[in-house]
Amino acid sequence: MNKADLKKIIKPIVKECIMESLIEEGILSGIISEVVKGVSPSATLVEHAPSITPKEDARINLRAEAADGQRKKLEEHRQRMLEAVNADAYGGVDLFEGTTPMAAGGSPGESASPGSPMSGIAPSDPGIDISGLTGMSATWKELVK
Repeated sequence: MNKADLKKIIKPIVKECIMESLIEEGILSGIISEVVKGVSPSATLVEHAPSITPKEDARINLRAEAADGQRKKLEEHRQRMLEAVNADAYGGVDLFEGTTPMAAGGSPGESASPGSPMSGIAPSDPGIDISGLTGMSATWKELVK
């Protein structure tokens, strides 16, 4: 038996089985009804925001106000603690007056070798002024000879 003969025998059997399952088990009618629902203009999908009752809205506002109040209270407490610590520490002298923070710090366990030639230089560092070099052009000419 070759492939063409086998196909002639099996194809009608498979076709009949598929038709029976679609029609008898109601699969086809379910597919059609879903398609009709999707095609009809009244079946447009609309997302609705969850409705919040006025009571729930008031409760949410109270929670937010309470959280703001606690946050403010905590910030005031931190500020008072910092002022108390700073006033007594080192006789009221600011040890870091006139200093600027580091541009980038290292991490523990990192080697001391720089990652780039400018890694240890602050971004605000003006560098070396080389504008006076152009005024010494005669000296440079002597050096180049």
